[in-house]
Amino acid sequence: MVFGIRAVIEAIDSGKEIESLFIQRGLTGELFKELKDVLRNRNIGYQQVPIEKLDRITRKNHQGVIAVISPITYQKIEDVIPTIYEEGKVPLILILDGITDVRNFGAIARTAACAGVDALVVPNKGSAEINPDAIKTSAGALYKIAVCRHESLTQVIKFLQESGLQVVACTEKTGDTICKPDFKSPTAIVMGAEDTGISDSIIRNADYLAKIPMFGDIASLNVSVSAGVIIYEAIRQRVNQ
Repeated sequence: MVFGIRAVIEAIDSGKEIESLFIQRGLTGELFKELKDVLRNRNIGYQQVPIEKLDRITRKNHQGVIAVISPITYQKIEDVIPTIYEEGKVPLILILDGITDVRNFGAIARTAACAGVDALVVPNKGSAEINPDAIKTSAGALYKIAVCRHESLTQVIKFLQESGLQVVACTEKTGDTICKPDFKSPTAIVMGAEDTGISDSIIRNADYLAKIPMFGDIASLNVSVSAGVIIYEAIRQRVNQ
């Protein structure tokens, strides 16, 4: 953690990745205005919280600002995709839309790393923090797989499509199963949160919608299990081509 307005500004200026940022409600002053300018210029989000929450995090002089530094360095998908092609590989990307549970996130990262997925893509806001629980659940995979964080997943999808990837959204809003898409092609798979699913804008822009076939009395899977199922359908197709 980094706390204190000036210390947080210096951490951002030095290139530290901010995982989460808590700012006291009603904070004012010239130094705080400087911090807000830095956050706006770097497109860094933050949460406004009561001072009691900050005091529970640390009893030191936090000046109303506490930042949690990410244990990993985020990458840009625009840099990752050309590298994959240059290595002669067929890209397989996993996009996580609104998955906030850190243990699910860690489990998905572990499966993705085992399967050789090239990168995970998450939104700037509304995604699970990469914290010690996520790292532990991933069995260290989050240190080994590229994780890309972007403001707009819809823009990411457009970029991927322009780069030759098909986008397959895993959703119940279709009659097609995960066996239908041709995963031997460059592919980005989208997984959504268990409660809300994939956002409508992503569904509208996806090339294919696919669902996992269900035959039992319980018609839903944990999202980390679902991710494993569809990832390994892609791997099955690629291994057997």
